[in-house]
Amino acid sequence: MEERPARKLAVILHADVVGSTRLVHRNETLSHDRIRDAFRRFSETIKAYGGTTQEIRGDALVAEFERASDAVSAAVGFQTTNAEYNAALEEDIRPQLRMGISLGEVIVADHTVTGTGVVLAQRLEQLAEPDGVCIQGAAYETVPKRLPFDYESLGEQQLKGFEESVRAYKVVLKPGQFIPEPEHTGASIAVLSERSKRKGILLGIFALLILAGLLAWWQPWRPELKPASVERMAFPLPDKPSIAVLPFTNMSDDPKQEYFVDGMTEDLITDLSKVSGLFVIARNSTFAYKEKSPVVQEVATELGIRYVLEGSVRRSGNRMRINAQLIDATTGGQIWAERYDGTLVDVFALQDKVTSKIVAALAVNLTSEEQSLRAVEETVNPQAYDAFLQGWEFYRRFSADDFIKAVPHFKRAIELDPNYGRAYASLASMYWESVRQGESWTLKLVPDRLDHESFLVARDRADKYVELAMRNPSPLSHRVLSAMHWDYRQFDDAIAEAERAIALDPNDPDGHVALAWALNFSGQSQAGMTAVETAMRLDPRRPGAYMYVLGMTRFGLGQYGSAVTALQRAYERNPENRVLNVPLAAAYAKFGRLDDARNALKRYTEVWASFTTTVDSIMGWWPFRRETDIRSFGGALVKAGLCCEKHLEEYIERVRQGGTLQ
Repeated sequence: MEERPARKLAVILHADVVGSTRLVHRNETLSHDRIRDAFRRFSETIKAYGGTTQEIRGDALVAEFERASDAVSAAVGFQTTNAEYNAALEEDIRPQLRMGISLGEVIVADHTVTGTGVVLAQRLEQLAEPDGVCIQGAAYETVPKRLPFDYESLGEQQLKGFEESVRAYKVVLKPGQFIPEPEHTGASIAVLSERSKRKGILLGIFALLILAGLLAWWQPWRPELKPASVERMAFPLPDKPSIAVLPFTNMSDDPKQEYFVDGMTEDLITDLSKVSGLFVIARNSTFAYKEKSPVVQEVATELGIRYVLEGSVRRSGNRMRINAQLIDATTGGQIWAERYDGTLVDVFALQDKVTSKIVAALAVNLTSEEQSLRAVEETVNPQAYDAFLQGWEFYRRFSADDFIKAVPHFKRAIELDPNYGRAYASLASMYWESVRQGESWTLKLVPDRLDHESFLVARDRADKYVELAMRNPSPLSHRVLSAMHWDYRQFDDAIAEAERAIALDPNDPDGHVALAWALNFSGQSQAGMTAVETAMRLDPRRPGAYMYVLGMTRFGLGQYGSAVTALQRAYERNPENRVLNVPLAAAYAKFGRLDDARNALKRYTEVWASFTTTVDSIMGWWPFRRETDIRSFGGALVKAGLCCEKHLEEYIERVRQGGTLQ
């Protein structure tokens, strides 16, 4: 049976033998044998780091990884050991590799992998030195900075076959550091030099000695902590107690309980976020440390916070045990450590105990409103909560296919608790997002309908679910309503709903992003910038996720060069979102890069073939309130020669007569 092509986003590694033709001319048989042996050893390294060798094409190799950190570790690790391996060879036939790593869309079919991601990795590989590694900027942003690598920026590179420039970095191992061990069980790196083996033995002995000394401690996998330096922190400490909650470890015998442990961790973050007297790092940034065994003082330094909460959850049937400890990273001292035992029925009480303990330990005073909100439970049904967490695991992946998987879990949660406001809000969010993404999403969430029918049904379901969600409102329900309002050009209502979301959860970056969008489109870009900066500080490990709204805000402020930079990064991270080309074109035009502006609009109209390049068609999705906003944006397109002045004047006149766009 013919294999159907599958498209997906993947980390791609492309490796090539340096001067393979020259080697073959020297000794064809020996060269082929050694190149084949090098790829065999490298394939074993790739496997050890969770990757898959997709193809070996003569003197080139293509591999796929789920995480850029694994690809970088495998690449730099092999280059290090291969250099030592080659140094021991007697004949002057020493295959050296160059490697490029990219993050992009690929097509997998007939046991081959193709697509722009592969081509980009190949182009990056050509920038690398012999025994070197070059990585794309978008992939670089996902690699934890605690890993022992140094990065040298190669700047914006104009690569063959790519219209937009690509940021590139050279990657090397830090002096005196070691490559991280593979996290994938049952895997090992096949080739290690004698020196590396000796290092491994010494490290193993050292680790056993540490373990023996810590067995008396309640959590034996952590070394003794040293104080974090406030001066070396990536951000200034906030003027209130600041905390990061690291992902709790799943100590259950069943690895499928990961969703439950992650959900509990996230709810602890949410509970703490609702306390205005605390500064709480967002879930997205702290979960970047998941399965990484981070050192607490490094976490504090990278996130710019003082306190770190870490722990574990063991669940067996309905029984559960929570271990938690709060650490002051600036002193290395433990504030408190507790163990809580109970059943699934007690899960809410156990979470509340941990939250209350932290609030008390940090001497934070709750306002009367916060005390009242803490007394209100989202649900008192543990089975409904468990169903919700199963759906939330899929929801957070934010794709149409994962939304489909999340729907039955949220509906199950509602069946068990008809008053579960956040479950209704999650359904509203998914259906409204499908409306915004277009027919490819709505047809998946509303199958067996025509295009326009699926759109209408998805919109009606979003309206229905958000109405039900507002009976027991949550920050998410207010954010969904805010998005609906500014999509309908109801800017005052959009701002009000975003502010209500922030009032319920002051530390939620998504609430501040919702406020930024509403403020920008109402003509209040300066206030919008404050909201964007707040979101980025609360979520410092995901700066790329905010490039779109940051670019739009800078455009509104007239900072067109900065707007171009941010929107370029946003598009580079998500090239499938072709609508980004419209504001990017306007920013290019305002900045004087007219050819780039025309190319951006060309990319947009190639996808949306039914649209013509006029102000009317392009601004159909663009919610402005003021005539000056429209003239600024439309004027940029006129300047680029993308539409005529007549269209702009007619458009402004219709808006002037109607008040706002409808």
